[in-house]
Amino acid sequence: MGEPDRPSTARMIDFWLGGEHHFPVDVAAARAFEQAYGPCAPVFRALRAFLGRAVRAVADRGVDGFLVFGAGVPTMGNVHEAAPEATVLYTDVDPVTIRLGQRILAGSDRAGYGYGDATDIGTIDPAQLHRFVPGWGRRPVGIVFLGLAAFLDDATLSRTLDELYAAAAPGSCLAIDFDTEELAGYPEALAMMGPSFRMRAPASFRPLLGRWEPTEDGIVPVTHWRPEEPPPALPDAFHGAVAVRGDD
Repeated sequence: MGEPDRPSTARMIDFWLGGEHHFPVDVAAARAFEQAYGPCAPVFRALRAFLGRAVRAVADRGVDGFLVFGAGVPTMGNVHEAAPEATVLYTDVDPVTIRLGQRILAGSDRAGYGYGDATDIGTIDPAQLHRFVPGWGRRPVGIVFLGLAAFLDDATLSRTLDELYAAAAPGSCLAIDFDTEELAGYPEALAMMGPSFRMRAPASFRPLLGRWEPTEDGIVPVTHWRPEEPPPALPDAFHGAVAVRGDD
């Protein structure tokens, strides 16, 4: 795969996580963002740690198939590593990221990567969905929806989550994060996020979930969601939750 001429958020995050699947253009963009905001590695490592704890919690409920939207680079503690007994379908809309993900997972029989637009689940290849999330629509599955809510307006996000609720079987779980208003104090960094980026006040998070019911943990800063050790002192950039589909 040739070196890209434009940075990718997915590969920037891989850089911050200490991965190996990024390019100089991504490192330059990551450094520029840090100049405008501050160290990002601890923040994104905390978000990835939340992903791991959330996925393990869902797997402990007996879920053994996961559908991941906006998957980015499938390494560094991603879903198939957090739940090694499960099968996982990673999806994204960026063709470069999809090709990279397919190359990384080429030797895996438990995890696949394909195109999928979270706002239109019909875009997912049915054959891939059947292979890697075989219980979709019939038995509980895990849906991972990280890094996406901030790029959808309220109406689109609510509709998307409701469509996923309707499509998933009762007992399915949704792992989701929301961006807080942390970047409001960093206008240069906020400008780098682009016009579609949406910060939200924590009070707005629960209504957006609609029929999805958060676990008793609630929607909390990601470092405080079932921490396995004292939470680190980090900016309150992301809140996270696991929510469950009821029987209605």
